[in-house]
Order: sequence, then C-alpha cells, then structure tokens
Amino acid sequence: MALNRRDFINRSAATGAGLALTGAVGTAAASPAEAADHRHGHEHPPKTFSLRVLGTTDLHGHALNWDYFTNAAYDDATHNDVGLAKIATLVAGARQEKGHDRTLLIDAGDIIQGTQLSYYYARVEPITGAHKGPRHPMALAMNHLKYDAAALGNHEFNYGIPLLRAFQEQCDFPLLAANAVDAKTLRPAFPPYLVKEIRVEGRPAVKVGILGLTNPGIAVWDKANVQGKLAFPGLVEQAKVYVPKLRALGCDVVICTDHSGLDGSTSYGDAVPYPENASSLVAQQVPGIDAILVGHTHVERPQTLVVNQQTGRTVVLSEPLYWGMRLSVFDFDLEFEHGRWQVTSVTAEVRNANTVEEDPVVARLVHDEHQKVVGYVNQVVGSCSEAMSAAESTYKDTPIVDFINLVQADTVRAGLAGTAYASLPVLSEASPFSRTAAIPAGQVSLRDVAGLYVYENTLDAKILTGAQVKDYLEWSAAYFVQTAPDAPVDVTKITNANNTPDYSYDVLSGVSYDIDISQPAGSRITALTFGGAPVDPAASFVLAVNNYRSGGGSNYPHVAAATSVWSSSDEIRNTIIAWVQAHGTIDPSSFGGDTWRLTRAGVPLFG
Repeated sequence: MALNRRDFINRSAATGAGLALTGAVGTAAASPAEAADHRHGHEHPPKTFSLRVLGTTDLHGHALNWDYFTNAAYDDATHNDVGLAKIATLVAGARQEKGHDRTLLIDAGDIIQGTQLSYYYARVEPITGAHKGPRHPMALAMNHLKYDAAALGNHEFNYGIPLLRAFQEQCDFPLLAANAVDAKTLRPAFPPYLVKEIRVEGRPAVKVGILGLTNPGIAVWDKANVQGKLAFPGLVEQAKVYVPKLRALGCDVVICTDHSGLDGSTSYGDAVPYPENASSLVAQQVPGIDAILVGHTHVERPQTLVVNQQTGRTVVLSEPLYWGMRLSVFDFDLEFEHGRWQVTSVTAEVRNANTVEEDPVVARLVHDEHQKVVGYVNQVVGSCSEAMSAAESTYKDTPIVDFINLVQADTVRAGLAGTAYASLPVLSEASPFSRTAAIPAGQVSLRDVAGLYVYENTLDAKILTGAQVKDYLEWSAAYFVQTAPDAPVDVTKITNANNTPDYSYDVLSGVSYDIDISQPAGSRITALTFGGAPVDPAASFVLAVNNYRSGGGSNYPHVAAATSVWSSSDEIRNTIIAWVQAHGTIDPSSFGGDTWRLTRAGVPLFG
C-alpha cells in the first residue's frame, strides 16, 4: 500500500525519530539573464542562482480577517488586517515575482490557539485526525497555501498532545521541533528538520535545510500536558547538534524557524535552565546558519543582523507581526563555486497584509467552519444589569476585572469545600488581558464573556503568606512608570514600564491596597489590608491563580514554588461562561468591595 507524504511525516514523528525529508520543489524558473543566454544559444550552466523563503508566525487561529469577539471584520488603531486568507494573497504575489519553484513557505509556530475558531475545533467539536471527524480550518488553509514546514509554538501544547497529534495528521507539511524530545529516551518527538531540493538546470540542486526550534518555556507553561512525556532542551544546544547534521547532508542553505524571541530574556526565571528568547543567541553561537525566522514575541522586526561569533558571518533574522498581519520575505543569492552552491547574500523584509484583498479560495475553504463558530459565539448566555468596560483597567480598579476575580474566587472556594483549606481566605489574581473587552447592559453573548479572557489558561489554587502576597503585589506594581508627585500624568504613558505587557500585570481581589507610583519598583505597595486590618505577614491565604502564572510565567515571586491545594483542567474562560449561565445575571453592584488605587505620596491619582 502506498504511503502518502502526510502519513510518512506523521508516522516518523510518532516514533520519535529525527529524519530529513527531501522533495524536489520543481524546476526553477529562469532568471532574465539566464533566459537571454538561452535565446542567444548559450547553454552554459548558470553560475548564480536566487531563491526566496517566505515566513509567518504566531497566526493564533486567524484564518480570516475576522474578530470573533466583536463579530466584525478585524480592525485596530493602525488598521492592520489579519488571517491566512490575506497572507495567501501576499504569498501568491511573492511567488509570482521569484518563481513558484524557487520559493519556500514556512511558519514559526503558535498556529492552533488564539481565536474562537481554533478553540471550537479543540474543545467544542475537537478534531480527531486526518481520516475522520472535522478538519481544522488552519490545516485546511495552510495545506492550500502549500506550506513546506512549520515550527511548533508553545501554544500548540495548550490543548494537550493528542489534539496536537491530530492537527499534525491533518497537515500536508511537517511540524518541526528539534528541541521537543521524548522525556524518557530524549529522542526527537517531532521531525527536527526538513531538507528541500530546488532544481537548477545544468547544475546540482540547491539543498535548503530548515531546522525547527520551539520554546523551552513549554515545560513551565504547559506542565500539566507535557510533564513526564516531553522535555524541551535549549535552542542553542539543539541547534549545535542539528546544524552540523544539515551541513553534512549537503545543505547549501540553512534557515531556522524559531518560536523564540531575539533578546535573550526570560519570563519564567530559573524554572528551566534555558532562555525563553534565544534566537539572537542561536545566530551568535551556532555557526552554519544563514537566516532565522523569529516568532513568539509578537513584534515586527523586518530585518535584524547578528554576527556569528565563530565565523564572523552575518545571520539575517526577521520576525513578521503576529496573526498574519505581516509576511516575512527572505531573499538568498547564491554562487556556484568549487563544485557547490555558496550563499553570497541574504536580505529580509516584511509585507503588510492590509495592502491586499483576501484570497477567495481560502475564504471558501473555511467558510462552513467559520459560520459554525459565528453561530456558536453569538448565542446568548445571560444578561448584565449595567455595562462594564476594560478600557481603564490598566490603571483603575474596574468592575470588569473584579468580575473575573469574583468567578475565580467562588470557583476555588467551592473546590476547597470540605478540605483542610476551606477556612482560609481566598484571594484571586486577574490581568487586563484586553483593553477593548466589554460586557454590554442587557443580553450577554458567549463572545462577550469569552472576550474577557482571551487565553486558554486553567485555574490553580496555591498557598501564600501575607508577606508573600505583598511581594507578589510589588512585582506586579513594577508595571507602572515611576512618576514624581508633581509631574503631569498621561494615562497612556504610565503603564507598561520596561515593556511589561498587560498580561503580566496582576490585580488582586480579597485585599485592598495602594500603589504609590512616585516610589521605585519594589517599594510601592502601601495600605495593604484584609478585612479592614493590616495584612499579617505570617497569615496564610489561598491564591486563585491561572496556570501560566502558577507555573512561573512572568516570573512572579513565590507562586511557582508554593503549595498547590486545588486545580482545574477547565479553561477559566469556560468557567466564567458557566458562571453566567448558572446565575443568569451579572450585577456589578454586588461585587468588587475590595479596592486598589494608584497614588503618589499618598495622594490618589484619580478621585
């Protein structure tokens, strides 16, 4: 029985064996100079050749230019467009320019989590594999675009390994991860790399090695899904193993697709011994790499140049903006010398998805799946007595964040009932994940509630002392820019100090406190009270905390090592939806008794 390409890729990956998949991309289109030679009767083989590698990253379930939380076409302050249907049009243009047979398309991970579209086919009507059940819309679209390979991102593991394997079966391209290994054998759990051959008339084919690297933080962020099953060594360490292998296989070009940022920073402290954002380190420390497609950090870097410390050669890195807003375009020039192809130059740029129309073929491919999800998210689940908005939640105590904390605290209390911890006070943490989140007055739809919590986090409960709670709050308060008592206040500029994202800023319920932003980070929390009295540093509290934070995400103190007394496998988003369905009505006047506020030298910033 013939073994098709998808089955070959997936069976090999399932055994944990690393492999090189070689496939002729086709006869390369002739350059204008080469064509002129042939017209004038010159048949000598070309001495130069060029090829192109296109890259996306952090698509996060965006197949179409649609926002399932607003039930409208996606838009933002700078009028970005999103989705694979837009990317498809950019890809078609870039292939037309260079020649289809000398253009490759790769992705740097985080494909199957992030929208209600991807959530639906993971949790509501989950995919089960290639041969039965629903098809994942991201696989449908990416197969149509003829991706050559994709690296695994950390969010690929949010729904568990079985769902990831089902998605892998549906893809006509390999999911690469040289540093995702079997926890027991330490053998690759997914293909580490892919080798593609691009034919050149009259010369040996150009061999392109594509190495996939994922994020070591998976061991922290998705501990419940991967512990004891998979391990995640460092990017530099595994690149040092596999780049020489690719060169030994005769690769003329080596490009990495890394789900890892550039700057060497880490959000999880020393929870694992490898940096989270290591792409620049890979470029510096691993000889033999020509270019790196960067992912994970959701920033736009059209072209970054990093010099390899050993060879002195420049490595070109590019990170396109997330959700399909941009497409990275790497162009490689090669010259045939000493019997083989040598890279003579690499350049990179990004192209903007808002400059083109959606590909109607991709839109048709995922139409039925899209419409099913639109119907799902617009179902009414309850009502709200007054409108709530997250617009001011990054600098004010708002009912909408209090509501998240209310649900989390209620859920943990119910989970601890009848246990030795039932008498402990329950605090809760929540972040202003989306500044555009809102609950309307009147009927409330599922998408309204889901928009409050845009991540697939689950809920844990951990024990902290009063002193540790204060340390936790001090860490969170570093989010604010230090502002002198007499300085003017611009609310658009007092947050996100040191590029701290909104999702790394936590508000605690169950206690009241002030944040004095005139003081340096680490000395800002004042008037910390519980039940009207100062918090006892030795007292014990239960903290309702999401699994990302619980595992060390954003490197908050104490919580990762704290004793866990309860946990849930259900997404917090679902827990909030279920609460609304059970209670029927959200009444903001009934919650949020504890308060926090920003002050300067004891004077509140806002009345």
